Amino acid sequence: MDYVSALVPPIVMAAFFIALVVTIVKTQGGANKAKEDAAVDAVLARAEAARQPRK
Repeated sequence: MDYVSALVPPIVMAAFFIALVVTIVKTQGGANKAKEDAAVDAVLARAEAARQPRK
């Protein structure tokens, strides 16, 4: 019975990891893609503006 208790945690972690990967893959693109891309573009533009020297 010790082998069952030794195998349960890795199996549970693997199941959660697979569910996480599936969720990430499913949420790529779709209706929120434009909104997410706009948010990333805004952050990158803000970082670029902060990095350039002021005149």
